[in-house]
Amino acid sequence: MKMKKEVLELDPYIPGRSIKEIARDYDLYPDEIIKLGSNENPLGTSSKAVDAVANELKLMYRYPESDLKELTNSVASYSGVSSEQVILGGDGADEILDVLGKTLIEPGDEFIITLPTYTYYEFTLKIHGAVPVYAKWDMPENKVNIDSILDSINSRTKIIFLCTPNNPTGGIIEKEDIKKILESTDSLVVVDEAYFEFSGENNSDLINDYDNVFILRTFSKVMGLAGMRIGYGLGNSRLIGYMKRVKPVFSLTRPSQIAAKATLDDKDYISESTRVSIESRDYLYRELSKIPQLDVYESKANYLLVDIRRTGMDSTLICEKLLERGIIVRDCRSFRGLDDYWIRVSVGTLKEDEKFISVLKQIIG
Repeated sequence: MKMKKEVLELDPYIPGRSIKEIARDYDLYPDEIIKLGSNENPLGTSSKAVDAVANELKLMYRYPESDLKELTNSVASYSGVSSEQVILGGDGADEILDVLGKTLIEPGDEFIITLPTYTYYEFTLKIHGAVPVYAKWDMPENKVNIDSILDSINSRTKIIFLCTPNNPTGGIIEKEDIKKILESTDSLVVVDEAYFEFSGENNSDLINDYDNVFILRTFSKVMGLAGMRIGYGLGNSRLIGYMKRVKPVFSLTRPSQIAAKATLDDKDYISESTRVSIESRDYLYRELSKIPQLDVYESKANYLLVDIRRTGMDSTLICEKLLERGIIVRDCRSFRGLDDYWIRVSVGTLKEDEKFISVLKQIIG
């Protein structure tokens, strides 16, 4: 059986390891493991969403809704756009990325990403025959290099990805810089705002002024629904209409639809989730910055990027030592543009944060 050339050449996507996997491999009790590796919500899921899903389970034999009108209206209201400017997707925001590829990409088209950034852009679009072009994220300043993007645009450029806050660095891209890129090209500029609630920066207002902007978001972070796999996109109604032609009709399950709607209705939960995560992020930044062997990047997301090279250990070794003690952080070797000396630490509860800091100090010595 002959495989597609793009699949044969594709490097596998490497997600963070699960609690169950770590418990098995390191002979640990699952409830003792602290997971600070996947940018999840330390507050857990909204109790209203849990209750709503429990009430829905008896209908699992029914197909889910196809037009998603009620949830679409709620997302539109939350985002400050019209319902015609919203598309929903399963598998988090990753399905939206795949739908963009199906809608826009022809073999040989180019897309621009800044390095380092979220690796799934490249993973997804290369399957559709697109060619990545690498622009720069200036690491010491933790900001995008706008000139490197503008210099990379040509007649083959189909999509430009701007992750803000950027994963894994946590830096933001200023709205004026986004406008500068939008005004320099007819290519679609995808602004990934998976972590926008933590930054307070919102670019959805650009949709009414620019036809070539598309906002990518998720329910996996502040909404606490990573296990339900719900994402959404915001863009001009014409693009959204074409994307809906190729999107799987039933990609959101009945429980995921219900959980998303209930969470959006639980405004107190969203507010508290944001507060708790920012409090944890700020605590971790202060405490990690006190350790002289570490260089910590200030972040506007719910994670921190840490340069560990002055510890005398690489990321594999330090992650292994943390795993042996029941703490998961992200080894960033798989991020193109980073070397073997970076880890990413997600927010946790303050109790989890304190244990992590204590264990890390013991490891570093």
